[in-house]
Amino acid sequence: MAADASPSSPARTRGSGFWMLTLGSIGVVFGDIGTSPLYAMREALKHAQGISTEDAAMGVVSLVFWALMLIVTIKYLAVVMRADNKGEGGTLAMMALAQRGLGRRSTMIFILGALGAALFYGDGLITPAVTVLSAAEGIVDAPGVGEAFRPFVVPTAAVILIALFMVQSYGTARVGRFFGPITLVWFATLAGLGLLHIFDAPEILYGLSPHYGIALFLDNWLLGFAVLGSVFLVVTGAEALYADIGHFGKGPIRAGWLLVAFPCLMLNYLGQGALVLANPEAAANPFFRMIPQAIYWPVLLLTTAASIIASQAVITGAFSMTQQAVQLGLLPRLTIRRTSETIAGQIYIPSVNYMLMAGVLFLLAMFQTSSNLTWAYGIAITAEMVITVALLFIIARHHWKFSLVGAAALCAPFLLIDLVFFGANTLKFFDGGWFPIALAASIVLLMSIWVRGTHILTAKTRLESVPFKDFLASLNVRPPHRTSGTAIFLTADTELTPTSLLHNLKHNHVLHAKNVLLTVRTAQTPRVPEADRVKVEPINDDFKRMVVTYGFMEQPNLPAALAQVRREGLKFDIMSTSFFLSRRALVASPTSGLPRWQDNIFIWMSRNAGNPADFFRLPAGRVIEMGAQVLV
Repeated sequence: MAADASPSSPARTRGSGFWMLTLGSIGVVFGDIGTSPLYAMREALKHAQGISTEDAAMGVVSLVFWALMLIVTIKYLAVVMRADNKGEGGTLAMMALAQRGLGRRSTMIFILGALGAALFYGDGLITPAVTVLSAAEGIVDAPGVGEAFRPFVVPTAAVILIALFMVQSYGTARVGRFFGPITLVWFATLAGLGLLHIFDAPEILYGLSPHYGIALFLDNWLLGFAVLGSVFLVVTGAEALYADIGHFGKGPIRAGWLLVAFPCLMLNYLGQGALVLANPEAAANPFFRMIPQAIYWPVLLLTTAASIIASQAVITGAFSMTQQAVQLGLLPRLTIRRTSETIAGQIYIPSVNYMLMAGVLFLLAMFQTSSNLTWAYGIAITAEMVITVALLFIIARHHWKFSLVGAAALCAPFLLIDLVFFGANTLKFFDGGWFPIALAASIVLLMSIWVRGTHILTAKTRLESVPFKDFLASLNVRPPHRTSGTAIFLTADTELTPTSLLHNLKHNHVLHAKNVLLTVRTAQTPRVPEADRVKVEPINDDFKRMVVTYGFMEQPNLPAALAQVRREGLKFDIMSTSFFLSRRALVASPTSGLPRWQDNIFIWMSRNAGNPADFFRLPAGRVIEMGAQVLV
C-alpha cells in the first residue's frame, strides 16, 4: 500500500526500468518482512523453553523456512497476485473485484473488505512501534553501553517515531529514492551475518527439512502451538507483496523476493539458528548477539534505518488505504493533500497521521518492550490473511469462473494454513492480541455507521427532493432573472434538483446563463481511462448533465476534468464559473433508521469531514455553499 515511494509506472518493466522497479520494491514492499529477524527468532525460541536447544533451533528454522515458502512464495506470489483489480492489489481492491465478479453488492463482501482494511490499520500501529523499539533495544547490547541504557529505550523509540510522523507532511518522494539502496544494503548485511555464523553449527542446514518443524509441533503440542504463533512473525508484511503490485508490478516484486529478500532472510535465520546451537545463551537475543563487536554500531545504525523504512512503508500504506476507503464511500471525505505534483500516490492525510502517531505512542507506553508488542502483532495479520483467502475464493468462483470444487481445491490449503496460524495467535489474545481486534472492530463499526447513515440520508434526500423534470416545468411557468456566467451544481443524483440550485433561486432569484448538474462517481476499478473520465449530456439550452468518474485509487480533480471538457468543445471560462455545493446541517432524529447513539456518531463524522471544495480541488473564491437542516 505504500504508494509514495513508487519510482515509476509498473508498466515500464523492461530492461533497466524493470530492475529500477525491483530495487524500489525492495525498499518499500519488503521493509516490514525484512525487519522480522530483529525479533521473530527470539520470540519463537522464547516459547520453546522446555524443549532441548537442538530440537528448538532446528524446529524453529524449519517452521520459518516453510512458512516463508508456503505463505509468501506460493500463496501470495504464485496465486493471490493473480487476483489483481486492473493492476491494483490490496484488501479494498480485492473487495471491489469480488463485488464485480458477483455482479451485485454483497453485504458479506463489504464486511470482509471493511474488516480487512480495518485490520490493516492495526498493522499500521504495531509495525512502527515494534520495529523501532526493537532497534532501540539493540543499544543495550552495544559495546560500552549495557543495561544502564534500558530506561531510555522507550523514550528513544518515541523520539524517533515522533520525528518520523512529523515529517510526513513534506512527502517521501526524495527520501523514497534512498529506500531501495538502503534496504538492499540491509538485506546484504542480513545475509552476511547469517553466513558468518552458519559455520558455527553447519548441521542447522538440516533444519530446512519439514521433518523438524512437524516433529516440534507434534511432540510438544501446546508448546508447539505457542512457538507457531511466534514463527508467524516472519511473514508479517507478506500482504504488502500483493498490496503494492499497482506501484511496482508483479514481475519486479517477484524478482525482489526470489533473488534478494527470501535468500537473505533465510541465510540470517539459519545463522541465528546455528549461533543458538553453538551458544544456547544467545537465544535471549540472537540477532544482536550475532553482530561482531567491531561493526556493532554501524549495523545498529543500519538496523534503525531499516526499522524507519519499514514504518514509513506502513504509514504511507495507511494513507493509501484511507484514500481508497473514502473513494469507495466507507469513510467520510477527509483532507487529503498531495505532496508532489509529478509522482502519483504522493499524499498526506493529517488526521490519519496524527491518529497513527497517538496510537503508536500509546502502544509504546502500554507494552514497554518489543517482546510484549509481538503478542499483539500476529493476530491482526493472520485474521487479514484469512479474509484474503475468503475473498480469493469468491473471485475464483465468480470472476475466474472456477467450479465450486475447483475454487475450494485452490483455496482450502491456504485457508487451512492461515487458520492454524490464526489459532496459534489467538493464544496471545489476553496478552495484547485484543488490541488490534478491538481497534479493527471499532473501525468497522464506524464504517458501517457511515455507510448506513449515508444510505438513509440519500434516501431521505431523494424523498424530499424535486424531480428535475418538474423543476424545468416550473421555470417555464415563472422564468427567473438571468445572469451571465456558468453555474456548476454538485449533486449525487442528476435526476433530482440539487438543493443548492433550489436555494439559489429562492434566495438570489437568479439563474445563470449556463448551468451544469455535475455528479462525481467512483468506479469499482482502481483507475479510469481519461477517455471515459467525463460524460456530458445536454438537457436543454440552459442545462447540461455531467458525470465525472474516478477510480478508487485516484484523487478527484474537477478543474482538470473540466479542462478536458473545454478541449472537447464545451465553452466556459473557469474564472466566471461558480461552483454551488449543498451544505447539510444534520440533526439527530428519534425516527431515523439508526439508533440514537449511532445517529450522533454519524453526525460527528459528517461535521469532521473534509471540506468538499478542497477534496474536489475546486478553485478558491469560486465556491458558494447553500445550507439546509436535515433530520437523520
